[in-house]
Amino acid sequence: MELKTVRIDKPDDMNFILGQSHFIKTIEDLYEAIVQTVPEIKFGIGFCEASGPALVRWTGNDLNLIRLAQENALALSCGHSFIIFMEKAYPINILNVVKNVPEVCRIFCATSNPVEVIVAESEHGRGILGVIDGAKSKGIETDADIKARKELLRKIGYKL
Repeated sequence: MELKTVRIDKPDDMNFILGQSHFIKTIEDLYEAIVQTVPEIKFGIGFCEASGPALVRWTGNDLNLIRLAQENALALSCGHSFIIFMEKAYPINILNVVKNVPEVCRIFCATSNPVEVIVAESEHGRGILGVIDGAKSKGIETDADIKARKELLRKIGYKL
């Protein structure tokens, strides 16, 4: 078995969700769940089929985000994994509906941070072991850091 990391290639501030599912209809069910939750969202989904033709299946409503999802899904090439890139929404807006799609088994991350995916490859195929999501912790937040965190949440509309 070989271990490697695959860097998610995306714009710095682009949010995405990386997960695992178990069935080919995942791609359509994710599309339906997302558009029903945040109608103005722009997104692209790439889904790595795990058997048969083993293709990267795709859908979405924005060609640039679809292309980004296709390219990253192909770079991962891990069976039954999916990646959703989005604009005009945050992962928090769609995460619960994504998790509630019956085929979804797990979410590895939902972030805009730089991410490296830890991949194992054997003769049988490839699988995601986990992710490196963002930077290493640099210390404990101070009172000034708490104030800045609270200001940010209010600025982007997530707290009163």
